[in-house]
Amino acid sequence: MKAGPKKNGSSIGATAELEEYMKLMGRYGIAELEVESSNSRFALRTKEACATMAVAPMSAPAMASAPPVGPASPAAAPSKLAPAPAPAAAKKGKEVKSPFVGTFYRSPAPGKEPYVKVGQSVQAGQALCIIEAMKLMNEIEAEFGGKVIEVLVEDGQPVEFGEPLFLVDPS
Repeated sequence: MKAGPKKNGSSIGATAELEEYMKLMGRYGIAELEVESSNSRFALRTKEACATMAVAPMSAPAMASAPPVGPASPAAAPSKLAPAPAPAAAKKGKEVKSPFVGTFYRSPAPGKEPYVKVGQSVQAGQALCIIEAMKLMNEIEAEFGGKVIEVLVEDGQPVEFGEPLFLVDPS
């Protein structure tokens, strides 16, 4: 009698494998990864990689010769949006960045006080927030002490590897 495959055995292995690839992508700042083995093939892409693929930038000469865009066109939409906020790097302070891709949470649980607030002093090693990745809650700690100048991400918002989360005035 031949033994059949275990229920969920292959999906558990595949999930662990995907988690490892996602961690590596976050650790090394990889935007796209394609993996092929004898029994599977998959591609992982960050949001930035997908956005880059969807909207190819036009060179200045191509934009000058391009026909006018109508108001219903997606290319016209950005001009009607409010101007982008100034980059955090222009403000005084040091950025605390996301170490991986996930969902940002300011507090340890819904309805609880946030770990830190604007104007609060923080110590190196103090928990600043949680980033949920693959159903795992990861506390993000301050790498240096200082005063929180700004929280750059909304609670519950997805974040990417290297995305600034907080602006801190180092002490």
